[in-house]
Amino acid sequence: MRIFITGGTGLIGRALCRALRAAGHELTVLSRHPETVAAKCGAGVAAMRSLAEWTPQRAFDAVINLAGEPIVDAYWSAKRKQVLWDSRVTLTEELVRRIRLAEHKPAVLLSGSAVGYYGDRGDTVLNEDAAAGTGFSAELCKSWEQAALGAEKQNVRVCLLRTAPVLSRDGGLLGKMLLPFKLGLGARLGDGRQWMSWIHIDDYIALVLRLLQDAEARGPFNMAAPEPATNREFTAVLAHAVQRPAWFVAPAFLLRLGMGERASLMLDGQHVLPEKFSAAGHTWRFPHLADALHDIAA
Repeated sequence: MRIFITGGTGLIGRALCRALRAAGHELTVLSRHPETVAAKCGAGVAAMRSLAEWTPQRAFDAVINLAGEPIVDAYWSAKRKQVLWDSRVTLTEELVRRIRLAEHKPAVLLSGSAVGYYGDRGDTVLNEDAAAGTGFSAELCKSWEQAALGAEKQNVRVCLLRTAPVLSRDGGLLGKMLLPFKLGLGARLGDGRQWMSWIHIDDYIALVLRLLQDAEARGPFNMAAPEPATNREFTAVLAHAVQRPAWFVAPAFLLRLGMGERASLMLDGQHVLPEKFSAAGHTWRFPHLADALHDIAA
């Protein structure tokens, strides 16, 4: 297939490009720095600097939309919120417009979202039918998904990837956590009772490949392992994986003081289950948190 990927130079995108290239697909990646695409995504991967380069005559069989500025890396000022919105919602709206103009429509759009769609839901078990929550991250995800669903008007199959934090040795959530934990400075966040959904990078890539090929798959999918953990459990399992204690606690009030509104990403919980994949009989490589963390932290 000829596949167009936004966000292809990010943590997930790089791993996905490797898998798609190995499967023989022809890839084009959107990047503000197209000169870096071959080094990050592989030799032979084409690059676009902007969506304006997708002319109506250019044909793609599938689109994978993973673009989005990092949501946790900077304080959520009004300006930063607009950057986050534009890099997700506005870009997706323009992507759908390009699909509408294309003479050859892609068969499928796999479009990013996040488990933040559900907001802070305590111990409520959340499958793909659960309603959207409240708060900035939930509103962002909801609008992001609505923008992607616009492609359905062009008879394009749309899958919404409600992604949990992805565990990888190359960065992401664990990229920020591994060094402090290896130094014995790992800490529980708040009371630690908030649920943390997660997924190993290998399982995430396998799910994307499945959705790409399954002509019946459409709508939202929880891209999460089938066994979420509380933050207290996650902290203990990670400490055990790196063979260090984790005695510290980061009080919720200090996190809110230092991080402002984005502390919700650390303190809000979503008990998310990938019910649609489980019902389809999907086999996970890393369904258990201990196995996933030992694989990455070893």
